[in-house]
Amino acid sequence: MKENELFLPLADNDGVPFDPAVIPALRVRLLEQFGGVTFFPQPNEGYWQMAGVIYRDEIVIFRVVASNQRVARRFLRQLKEELKRDLRQEEILIIERDVETL
Repeated sequence: MKENELFLPLADNDGVPFDPAVIPALRVRLLEQFGGVTFFPQPNEGYWQMAGVIYRDEIVIFRVVASNQRVARRFLRQLKEELKRDLRQEEILIIERDVETL
């Protein structure tokens, strides 16, 4: 079983906040695809460095668990490309890790 986390920035690369409707729409889409989603609505700060410049984003996090990782990866790769395009992002971070449930 795999757990995936999607780190969603709250503004575009110019600092313009996204339409607030993006978050509930994404939550519904993930819920429909995975049958469950955990949403961490508190803004978090993400930092990364490129070419000696430090960048900062405010992000929220979505977490899903998938038993069929092949299907999950296909869905998440497509979703990532859509989000990059629609939200004008250079990158959207999605991580995957092995998990076991009790």
